[in-house]
Amino acid sequence: MASLARWCFRHRRVVLGTWLLALILIGGIAHSSGSTYATNFSFPATDSSRALAVLQANFPTQAGDLDQVVVQAKSGTLDDPATMQAVTAVLKRVAALPDVRQVRTPYGCVLATPDFSCDGHPEPVVISADRTIGLATVNLSAQAQDVPKSAVTRIISTAQSADSSSLNVQLGGQAISNNERTKQSFSEVLGVLLSLVVLFFAFRRSILCALLPLISALMAIGVGTSVIGLLTHVFAIPEFGPILATLVSLGVGVDYALFIVSRHRNGLLAGATPEEAAVTALNTSGRAVLFAGLTVCIALLGMFALQVSFLYGVALSAAFVVALTMVASLTLLPAMLGFFGLKALRRGERRRLAEFPQGEPLQGFWLRWSQGIQGRARYTSVVALGLIVVIALPFFSLRQGLADAGNDPVASTTRQAYDLLAKGFGPGYSGPLELVAEVNSPSDSTHFADFAKSLAGQDDVASVQPIRTSPNGKAAVAVVYPSTSPQAVQTSELLHRVRAAIPAAEAGTTLAIHVGGPTAEGEDFSHALSAKMPQFVAVVVLLAFLLLMAVFRSILIPVVASIMNLLSIGAALGALTAAFQWGWGKSIIGYTKTGPIEVFIPVMLFAILFGLSMDYEVFLVSRMHEEWVNTGDNDQAVTLGQAETGRVITAAALIMILVFVSFIFGGQLVIKEFGLGFAAAIFIDAFVIRTVLVPSVMHVIGRANWWLPGWLDRAIPKVHVEAAGVPADLTESDALSSSR
Repeated sequence: MASLARWCFRHRRVVLGTWLLALILIGGIAHSSGSTYATNFSFPATDSSRALAVLQANFPTQAGDLDQVVVQAKSGTLDDPATMQAVTAVLKRVAALPDVRQVRTPYGCVLATPDFSCDGHPEPVVISADRTIGLATVNLSAQAQDVPKSAVTRIISTAQSADSSSLNVQLGGQAISNNERTKQSFSEVLGVLLSLVVLFFAFRRSILCALLPLISALMAIGVGTSVIGLLTHVFAIPEFGPILATLVSLGVGVDYALFIVSRHRNGLLAGATPEEAAVTALNTSGRAVLFAGLTVCIALLGMFALQVSFLYGVALSAAFVVALTMVASLTLLPAMLGFFGLKALRRGERRRLAEFPQGEPLQGFWLRWSQGIQGRARYTSVVALGLIVVIALPFFSLRQGLADAGNDPVASTTRQAYDLLAKGFGPGYSGPLELVAEVNSPSDSTHFADFAKSLAGQDDVASVQPIRTSPNGKAAVAVVYPSTSPQAVQTSELLHRVRAAIPAAEAGTTLAIHVGGPTAEGEDFSHALSAKMPQFVAVVVLLAFLLLMAVFRSILIPVVASIMNLLSIGAALGALTAAFQWGWGKSIIGYTKTGPIEVFIPVMLFAILFGLSMDYEVFLVSRMHEEWVNTGDNDQAVTLGQAETGRVITAAALIMILVFVSFIFGGQLVIKEFGLGFAAAIFIDAFVIRTVLVPSVMHVIGRANWWLPGWLDRAIPKVHVEAAGVPADLTESDALSSSR
């Protein structure tokens, strides 16, 4: 680390030029190549995926994505000749587009090649009771994730070309929703500005030092997100992948740079030259950054234990950008410090060098706070634990699913189509259940028709469309429209009741019935992730436990750290449940309808937050461990370790919280959920767990904190976060002492 820092410092122009060249070159290639983000939520072994396979094999016109064109007569009704002619004409143009298989009009006609004639294709009329709202369904040639965005954009523009003073035309469906998704606009900018404000005050109003962490983090994020765009051509990455990677990397990148720059400033205040201060900063804080960054990457890559291919791209992209951010902190940052020289200190700080040549003595709020925790360890540990439990309690009501278009921005076409369908037919028309049957005889067809008919009278069923049989006669489809929205708990219960009734319908026949469609796919996705969650948690916790045990030569410290991390994640999920499922603070957060938590949120929050929580654990306990090695006094080690690191941890946490909070107020619902989850977890982790609970518990445990059986001590490798031979006044945990 010392050699790396010295080389980067002395060859700073080469290092800076390399990063700038990478940013420009990779960014240019990514821009010219474009990106192909995936949106597939299906699994090969689920009931909904088997339904899709049957459709693809026997019913080509039904195998693609099913989208909607919703038309509304602003004056008169849809039965007026002029309105009927306008609707039919625009739907014929939609049906003629290359990626469209066929269109069913509200008037009961099927528009398909060769002549787009309605003759001989009678279908149910789908017009509301007041005759003002009609539903046309559009069968695409492929699933939503496989339809080019340009094709979807053309479908939208073609359909909405008929929008006029007398006719309202809106579109819905998975392919339309993917195309209309809101991108992050000002959230990243807001997060950067808020981070800059905190850094400005953390560095005693030094604007140059406040800019350094942001420059380092943004450079790495710029290169990393460009690489993610290129990697979308290699493997599946969801559309929110780069947004999530930016969110995480901006937080950790600023944190990592904060520790290193603070340590560098401390070295300058202790009288070191700029080069030696940079070398010492990287050889102390840089080691902790390297260890913390690798821990975050390991936690992210732990998602591979879920064996869900959809999440592989998320894990790889986020881990790659985090690793790149860590590399920027260890290379670009010392190079930039070389350009700054003594300007990393303000003039007043340079004058204090003569007064405190060895650095300012430890004093102030954090010393008093840590001593207060030591004197009331049992009381504070109970209070802190009780607070966390209260925040986490809503977690036990957590329900997972996929948000429907009712949560889209009010001005989006998908939201307006959703509202029109709900007004004209009920909210269930936005997310129907598709009954797909494999039939082998006329008897099978009869039994399937009886089963579909029996569903029409059930609670929460609005209607069941007539059965359509495939051209080869081997498959049949019946569309069931629930009376409740796709994300409503009643719709999930209906899905389970339908599936529970299938074995009785199949009994005594060769019939095989499956339930597909977007709503069923989302439910299957949730179940698949939930089933694999225990092994995923076990893998990540075990890896983190082994790493911490090797670093701190202890059994109890890794155990306590794992429990504390799980508590912070539980609190985050509790806050998410209260906010998005119960509706607490709905108007402040800026969404319109409560519903389940997105199915992949808990998994990804666990992976990312477990890694981020380890950052603070490493910075806090490494200083305590150093003091324990020097003195053998547990109370002194815990108290001084917290006093030395308290300010830097809370300052770093405040930056991350502000970055994550900025994502709540813009973008997709899923990004709002990520932002709130991260912000709540980091707040609990830094301001309750690391500031109160961990030191309290370590005081209560006593010397047993540092116990490790001799045989185990000899068996596991020795990993040192602290640099050997570094003077005590220049240790990693002295970060930010210059601003105390």
